[in-house]
Amino acid sequence: MSQLNKDILFLLFEELQDDSKSLFSCLLVNRLWCETVIPILWRNPWSYNIDYKNKSYLFAIIAYYLPIDIKEFLLRQEIHFPLISYQSLLFDYLSFCRSININIINSIILIGSSLEYNQFILQQEFYNILITTCPELKYLDMRSINHQIFYFPEAKVRLETLYELKCDTSVNSAYFYELARICKNIQKLVIINNIIKSNHGIAKLIEAQVNLKNFEWKDEFDDGDFMEDSYEDTLLALEEKADNLNHLKIFIQYINWYENTLLEEVLSKLYKLKSLIIIDDTIYFTKNKLIYQYIEVLHIDYITINTASYIIENSGGHLKEILLFKHYDYFFETNFNEDSLNFIRKIGEHCPSIEYLTPVFLPEKEHFNEFEKLLKVCQKLKLLLLNLNVFDFNKTETFEEILEYEIELLKVLIRSAPTNLKEFRFIDDFEISLQALEEFLKQWKGRPALSILTTCHIYNGEDYKRLINKYKNEEVIKDFRVVSQYEIYY
Repeated sequence: MSQLNKDILFLLFEELQDDSKSLFSCLLVNRLWCETVIPILWRNPWSYNIDYKNKSYLFAIIAYYLPIDIKEFLLRQEIHFPLISYQSLLFDYLSFCRSININIINSIILIGSSLEYNQFILQQEFYNILITTCPELKYLDMRSINHQIFYFPEAKVRLETLYELKCDTSVNSAYFYELARICKNIQKLVIINNIIKSNHGIAKLIEAQVNLKNFEWKDEFDDGDFMEDSYEDTLLALEEKADNLNHLKIFIQYINWYENTLLEEVLSKLYKLKSLIIIDDTIYFTKNKLIYQYIEVLHIDYITINTASYIIENSGGHLKEILLFKHYDYFFETNFNEDSLNFIRKIGEHCPSIEYLTPVFLPEKEHFNEFEKLLKVCQKLKLLLLNLNVFDFNKTETFEEILEYEIELLKVLIRSAPTNLKEFRFIDDFEISLQALEEFLKQWKGRPALSILTTCHIYNGEDYKRLINKYKNEEVIKDFRVVSQYEIYY
């Protein structure tokens, strides 16, 4: 294998670009492998799951590129460099680099000095050398930035090629105004909102983009804080990008009635969305007017079942992921019986490519029949996130009756689960008896090994652990964990 053609090796290593452990191992095989891996590793050297504070070689490599007079100045400031910073490098590492991550560079700089002023100087010199040496810039994570990098030599040329930008709203609005003047071709924009006042520079930055395809917004201020100003400017700026926007992900800690209505109006205009992810229990979707003919991923925490059915019916048959109803009160549904049946039918009729699914239904024969029909049609299904908290909707069931419902569900899965289905996640309690679980696992033998996540702590009992370990050894179970509800969804 070490004799493989370099082009083939490059294609293979490209598939491993997110697997740093494997890529680092490939460096040690021989010179050819090393020469092929280095450009991939250094394309975005900040993206790996390692402790950058202890990686002095990264500090040394960047410092190597600093001009001698700059090094001498920094030495006079009592900033010291490793000896390898003065030695020849085997590769021109920064010639491969296409990204800058401010947070990680700042953590690396701690290696050079613990003094705040020295760190400030090092930041400026490191940012400058990266911008002037990297041949083009595709990705910039500028959270916590302290320098106006657009005034560095070559900065305008580099920023014009920027494809992806990640930033936070604590940066002064004027910074975003300047970026909006230079950066017109950002296709992915990730905003971390960590202040409670609106940053009007964000809307200007959005407006300036000619081909924005992917937008993410995440509130990250302290619990109990709410935005003092409105999200209105940002939402209206997004609305103007309807002809290009394909992916939208939003987490807002609190939204008022007006902004909720405005958000629904904006979403109704974003007709080219391929993925819509709303992680929030204060945003309510209740209107049947959202049509996305290209939608592939639909993940909304709070949405009425009729609105979800309407989106599915008008989805164009492309849906691969439907993860819904994390926050939903079925007691307010006046026709839940019929509506949930309709929801299951719509999935079977309009989602032949579905891979990840949250079905909801009542423990009644007709619902189980419709669910079984869905399983037979949706042969690409890989994961089921099952919501069983509706079992006490119409009446108060006894514990024995609930067990019967759950056993019937397992029987349906044994009879009709597609061969690709190999992961179950159960929302709320799913307390199946030891005997019923063993019967299910016996009958699952010969299929792909199962991963099961549940929030029910009954499975931490010793009898259950012994049973689960037995079927792990027999490769019927790949993974069985009791987790938080957050982990069930995300």
